[in-house]
Amino acid sequence: MARFFFTRRGGIEGEGRDAARRIAELTRVYLSLPEAATVSVTELACGDPGCVGGAETVILVMRPGRRTEAAKILKALSQVEAVDLPAALAGLVEEPGGLLRKE
Repeated sequence: MARFFFTRRGGIEGEGRDAARRIAELTRVYLSLPEAATVSVTELACGDPGCVGGAETVILVMRPGRRTEAAKILKALSQVEAVDLPAALAGLVEEPGGLLRKE
């Protein structure tokens, strides 16, 4: 299940919603998450000079029986690409999934 929460602009719409769904699904595959796990993707305002587009993307992973885990990507939601996920999710990996794994 993917959940989408409010962003710095008041809500995820259009392309942002599609980007959030894509990132949530890629996260689910990369982390080999069970169906019972929830992935939340949110864009927040970011004052860090390293943030691309003045925003950061936060990915929350909620697995049954575990504490919520978070990953950050210093890019606006619409600018996050599949290649950004392995580094961001490295601390959350139990068994890397097939689609993003480098052989």
